[in-house]
Amino acid sequence: MIPLKQLAELLELELRCASGDPETIAVVSVSSIAAAQPDSLVFATDSASAAAALSSNAAAVLLSNQHLPKQAARKPLLLSANPKLDFARAANLLRREERPSGIHPASVVDATASLATTASVAACAVIAAGAVVGERTVIGEGAVIGAGVTIGADCRIYPRVVLYPGTQLGDRVIVHAGAVLGSDGYGYVRDPATGEYLQFPQQGKLIIEDDVEIGANTTIDRGALDATVIGRGAKLDNLIHLGHNVIIGENVLIAAQTGISGSTTIGKNAIIGGQVGVGDHAHIGENVILGSQAGVLPGKKLRATGGILWGTPAQPLQHILKELGLLRRLRRASQQEADGES
Repeated sequence: MIPLKQLAELLELELRCASGDPETIAVVSVSSIAAAQPDSLVFATDSASAAAALSSNAAAVLLSNQHLPKQAARKPLLLSANPKLDFARAANLLRREERPSGIHPASVVDATASLATTASVAACAVIAAGAVVGERTVIGEGAVIGAGVTIGADCRIYPRVVLYPGTQLGDRVIVHAGAVLGSDGYGYVRDPATGEYLQFPQQGKLIIEDDVEIGANTTIDRGALDATVIGRGAKLDNLIHLGHNVIIGENVLIAAQTGISGSTTIGKNAIIGGQVGVGDHAHIGENVILGSQAGVLPGKKLRATGGILWGTPAQPLQHILKELGLLRRLRRASQQEADGES
């Protein structure tokens, strides 16, 4: 619960309150407009949603100046240049997350592991030799933290996560259930004499920088010789696979079911849609947007075009649409020709 005046100060937003005392009006949670309660905050991004929000049960409405009501509002208003962003910030401030504390007696913690006094380890979790767990970090049920793993402060490791030996996590990293980080890369060398494949020992590591979030059942391989690196602020969805030696830049978004082959680099602020496939040694530049199910050929270099790249091989969306239009016209002309002959 946060008094409305304090919330406005924390968000650095202008507060307009025609009635009531903003120091005594408290906001407990955020909600949708339809489910608003007398102690919740809602937001609006257009005139229609602003009208609905103002007539809802909500305690206060967060909206932009351009969607202010023409008549004085009966509800308190928080004015924002980016209502959706500030609503997310408010949601984080109001989130009531109870973090467990202490080491569960049913966990297994090696005597040489180093755990901060404020860290938490749940039942059936395993912390191997030499691992380091930072302040206020929570290790979930059944998680396995390998030998020499380092985990920073304020991290959340959900149940059944596996961190292979030597993996490094920065601060405020979230890893959702079932993710496997730092496993062997898919590296084999073929013997032409026998036709057999010999595994190249994967001796590198995996580095996850600060403020990264990794979705459920995502897998990331460690480097063959050097490191696989996930840059600060990157957000990875569920069911993603990243191969060995992949370098992901800062604030990259990758949606579900995408596969990134080994030694690919992705520049900062890139957005990768769902079910995208990227061949090995490709380079995706800063600010590139790849639409869903796009395919990037091995060794290909992509640069930002100001629009979406789509298709296989990936190319500007407008080119794809022109090609599809041409195919439709050719099919129509062919059908008309066939009808004329008959």
